Amino acid sequence: MAAGWLQHLGGDRVEVRSAGSAPGDAVNPAAVQAMAEVGVDISGGIPKVLTTEAVQASDVVVTMGCGDTCPIYPGKRYEDWELDDPAGQGVEAVRPIRDEIRRRVVDLLDSLGVAPAAR
Repeated sequence: MAAGWLQHLGGDRVEVRSAGSAPGDAVNPAAVQAMAEVGVDISGGIPKVLTTEAVQASDVVVTMGCGDTCPIYPGKRYEDWELDDPAGQGVEAVRPIRDEIRRRVVDLLDSLGVAPAAR
Protein backbone atom coordinates (compact mmCIF):
# COMPACT_ATOMS: atom_id res chain seq x y z
CA MET A 1 0.00 0.00 0.00
CA ALA A 2 2.88 2.37 0.73
CA ALA A 3 4.32 1.88 -2.75
CA GLY A 4 0.88 2.47 -4.25
CA TRP A 5 0.45 5.71 -2.31
CA LEU A 6 3.98 6.88 -3.15
CA GLN A 7 3.44 6.28 -6.85
CA HIS A 8 -0.03 7.82 -6.78
CA LEU A 9 0.94 10.93 -4.81
CA GLY A 10 4.54 11.32 -5.98
CA GLY A 11 3.99 10.46 -9.62
CA ASP A 12 7.07 10.70 -11.80
CA ARG A 13 8.81 12.87 -9.18
CA VAL A 14 9.80 9.80 -7.15
CA GLU A 15 11.12 6.37 -8.05
CA VAL A 16 9.39 3.71 -5.99
CA ARG A 17 10.76 0.28 -5.19
CA SER A 18 8.67 -2.15 -3.20
CA ALA A 19 10.01 -5.27 -1.55
CA GLY A 20 9.82 -7.18 1.69
CA SER A 21 11.97 -9.36 3.90
CA ALA A 22 9.47 -12.23 3.62
CA PRO A 23 7.03 -11.34 0.81
CA GLY A 24 3.89 -13.37 0.23
CA ASP A 25 2.93 -15.04 -3.01
CA ALA A 26 0.48 -12.29 -4.00
CA VAL A 27 -0.64 -8.83 -2.98
CA ASN A 28 -3.14 -8.99 -0.12
CA PRO A 29 -6.64 -8.96 -1.67
CA ALA A 30 -8.03 -6.83 1.18
CA ALA A 31 -5.26 -4.27 0.57
CA VAL A 32 -6.06 -4.28 -3.16
CA GLN A 33 -9.74 -3.69 -2.38
CA ALA A 34 -9.07 -0.96 0.20
CA MET A 35 -6.75 0.91 -2.17
CA ALA A 36 -9.20 0.54 -5.08
CA GLU A 37 -11.82 2.26 -2.91
CA VAL A 38 -9.66 5.41 -2.97
CA GLY A 39 -8.73 5.16 -6.65
CA VAL A 40 -5.30 3.54 -6.32
CA ASP A 41 -4.76 0.30 -8.26
CA ILE A 42 -2.17 -1.99 -6.68
CA SER A 43 -3.58 -5.17 -8.22
CA GLY A 44 -0.62 -5.53 -10.59
CA GLY A 45 1.93 -5.57 -7.79
CA ILE A 46 4.29 -8.52 -7.56
CA PRO A 47 5.79 -9.27 -4.15
CA LYS A 48 9.60 -9.24 -4.24
CA VAL A 49 12.39 -9.92 -1.77
CA LEU A 50 14.25 -6.86 -0.52
CA THR A 51 17.76 -7.00 -1.95
CA THR A 52 20.92 -5.24 -0.89
CA GLU A 53 21.05 -3.69 -4.38
CA ALA A 54 17.61 -2.09 -3.91
CA VAL A 55 18.66 -0.65 -0.55
CA GLN A 56 21.94 0.67 -1.94
CA ALA A 57 20.13 2.37 -4.83
CA SER A 58 17.58 4.08 -2.56
CA ASP A 59 17.72 7.47 -0.87
CA VAL A 60 15.12 6.51 1.74
CA VAL A 61 14.33 3.02 2.97
CA VAL A 62 10.97 2.60 4.67
CA THR A 63 10.65 -0.59 6.67
CA MET A 64 7.61 -2.03 8.38
CA GLY A 65 8.86 -4.32 11.08
CA CYS A 66 11.51 -6.34 9.26
CA GLY A 67 13.97 -5.88 12.12
CA ASP A 68 17.40 -7.40 11.62
CA THR A 69 16.45 -9.06 8.32
CA CYS A 70 16.58 -5.76 6.40
CA PRO A 71 19.95 -4.75 4.95
CA ILE A 72 21.43 -1.70 6.71
CA TYR A 73 23.92 0.63 5.06
CA PRO A 74 25.55 3.66 6.67
CA GLY A 75 24.43 6.97 5.22
CA LYS A 76 21.00 5.76 4.15
CA ARG A 77 17.89 7.32 5.60
CA TYR A 78 15.73 4.70 7.28
CA GLU A 79 12.20 5.04 8.56
CA ASP A 80 10.56 2.15 10.39
CA TRP A 81 6.80 2.49 10.27
CA GLU A 82 5.16 0.43 13.01
CA LEU A 83 1.73 -0.46 11.67
CA ASP A 84 -0.78 -3.24 12.15
CA ASP A 85 -0.15 -6.06 9.69
CA PRO A 86 -2.96 -6.27 7.14
CA ALA A 87 -2.19 -9.95 6.42
CA GLY A 88 -5.23 -12.07 7.05
CA GLN A 89 -7.41 -9.03 7.81
CA GLY A 90 -10.64 -8.10 6.09
CA VAL A 91 -11.08 -4.82 4.26
CA GLU A 92 -12.74 -3.21 7.32
CA ALA A 93 -9.53 -3.70 9.32
CA VAL A 94 -7.30 -2.68 6.40
CA ARG A 95 -8.93 0.71 5.77
CA PRO A 96 -7.44 2.44 8.86
CA ILE A 97 -4.02 0.96 8.01
CA ARG A 98 -4.38 2.30 4.45
CA ASP A 99 -5.26 5.74 5.77
CA GLU A 100 -2.34 5.81 8.21
CA ILE A 101 0.06 4.77 5.46
CA ARG A 102 -1.26 7.60 3.27
CA ARG A 103 -0.63 10.10 6.08
CA ARG A 104 2.94 8.85 6.50
CA VAL A 105 3.58 8.91 2.75
CA VAL A 106 2.41 12.54 2.58
CA ASP A 107 4.77 13.38 5.47
CA LEU A 108 7.63 11.56 3.73
CA LEU A 109 7.03 13.39 0.44
CA ASP A 110 6.88 16.70 2.31
CA SER A 111 10.22 15.93 4.00
CA LEU A 112 11.73 15.26 0.57
CA GLY A 113 10.44 18.53 -0.82
CA VAL A 114 7.98 16.75 -3.12
CA ALA A 115 4.53 18.30 -2.97
CA PRO A 116 2.01 15.43 -2.96
CA ALA A 117 -0.24 15.44 -5.99
CA ALA A 118 -3.75 16.59 -5.17
CA ARG A 119 -5.48 13.38 -6.12
